[in-house]
Amino acid sequence: MTTTEEQNLLNLTLPGFLEQACKRFPVRTAIHFKGLELDYQTLWVYANRFAAGLSGLGIEKGDRVAIMLPNCPQYVVAYYGILLAGGIVVQLNPMSVEREIDYFLSDSGTKAMVVFAPLLPKVAGAPSSANLVKKIVVDLPPTGTVYEGDAVGFEAFVAGAPIPTSQVEISPEDVAVLQYTGGTTGRSKGAMLTHRNIAVNAYQTYVVMGGEQKEQDRFLVVLPLFHVYGMTVAMNAGIVGGSQLVILPRFDLEETLNTIRETRPTIFPGVPTMYVAINSHPKAEEYGISSIRICVSGSAPIPVEVIKEFEAKTGGTMIEGYGLSEASPVTHFNPLEKRKPGSIGSTLVYTEAKIVDVSDRTKELPPYEAGELLIRGPQVMKGYWNMPEETAETIQDGWLHTGDIARRDEDGYYYILDRKKDMIIAGGFNVYPRDVEEVLYQHPAVQEAVVIGVPDEYRGENVKAFLVPKPGVTLTEQEMSVFCREKLAAYKVPRIFEFRSELPKTAVGKILRRTLREEEFKRV
Repeated sequence: MTTTEEQNLLNLTLPGFLEQACKRFPVRTAIHFKGLELDYQTLWVYANRFAAGLSGLGIEKGDRVAIMLPNCPQYVVAYYGILLAGGIVVQLNPMSVEREIDYFLSDSGTKAMVVFAPLLPKVAGAPSSANLVKKIVVDLPPTGTVYEGDAVGFEAFVAGAPIPTSQVEISPEDVAVLQYTGGTTGRSKGAMLTHRNIAVNAYQTYVVMGGEQKEQDRFLVVLPLFHVYGMTVAMNAGIVGGSQLVILPRFDLEETLNTIRETRPTIFPGVPTMYVAINSHPKAEEYGISSIRICVSGSAPIPVEVIKEFEAKTGGTMIEGYGLSEASPVTHFNPLEKRKPGSIGSTLVYTEAKIVDVSDRTKELPPYEAGELLIRGPQVMKGYWNMPEETAETIQDGWLHTGDIARRDEDGYYYILDRKKDMIIAGGFNVYPRDVEEVLYQHPAVQEAVVIGVPDEYRGENVKAFLVPKPGVTLTEQEMSVFCREKLAAYKVPRIFEFRSELPKTAVGKILRRTLREEEFKRV
């Protein structure tokens, strides 16, 4: 790549990538969803109409607009429409409960929201939703429902907006997305990802996956788009190359296999549980999975045996990567030409990494010594939304401190030895213990609570809660499960409860989570 080409890349915005794809491949299918198809030209028009509709609501550059949808074409339209209007996308998990929704809307100062119709009652139950100027409601499939008050149907909203004659001026340094992530304090932090962060990262991953082919690639988009992994590696990287996005609302094994048979996808970004499920299906090969040229595995470690079996069934190549929300998210990938199964590969182009001593961050370690993984590159976030102290702690001298323990070999391949101290990865979703523990402590009969992750063959990890009931009170697993499901997204709800009379503690009374984890692994 020449210096000029590199400079042009670093100065692109996300709508710039979509516009380029539209100019190069106007009649190519951009989205396939349950029989519905949109070409790139139509997608571009819809996104611009959506942007015009937002402007008509008074949405201005820098205003936050939330998306709370399952995977669907409207997600892509809304995402790019918000960016074209100069807004900032606030990604919300549709499984969030009222308490969580209220925090995200309040913390971000969201002005408008795109929401899945069945979720309207949950949104209405969040006090901060009263501050929204408009709820743009998505029905799947479209029903033509006429909404009143502060709600409007998605189709009516887009149809009623004119095609804008001019576009809002957007800089690569402008914040494009607020991607909420957990933290050791239990308070979710909004990673400010700029247009440059995400656009460059989409291009980086697109190159790793082989770049543009003679025929149009088809991305199987079953990863949730509200997750930073799905947003970048499935949606945006696909659009970079003018690929077709074969979108599914969620991962359902039979639906996914039938869609593979129907659409013959060539690239499949996923998480280990998806590949385990397909490997376990007795007739997987009969669904035409041999169309898959490349699989990308991320979000959680994947066993080498799973890689071998999936490649044997598909004839494709699986590459494992690594990333985090604060890096848009990808920083490492196993290169196609020289993979090392079990490693997270080497750094992406334009990206640097180093291993430093855990107790002395200024001391860089040589190959094979374990320490904290640090990252520097154009995909590293601008900082945390309204959290200057947390930003200063996480990004120092341009280096992102991941909190993950890793080592590298003499070839520059990296290996993750331990994840962030307490984080649990259940079915590909990050679960932060403090989030769960805060809810457990809300139960009037709970005296003490702590959660850890325990191994699970399918989900990677399950959330396990250790509880000490208050004196004279009896608790049951069913009671606690029902309580948690009312206050937590489903993937955060503990699958296992263990009741104890006391929990191990330090001399100063801090619960020893590490001791419980060690006890659990001795049972395995």
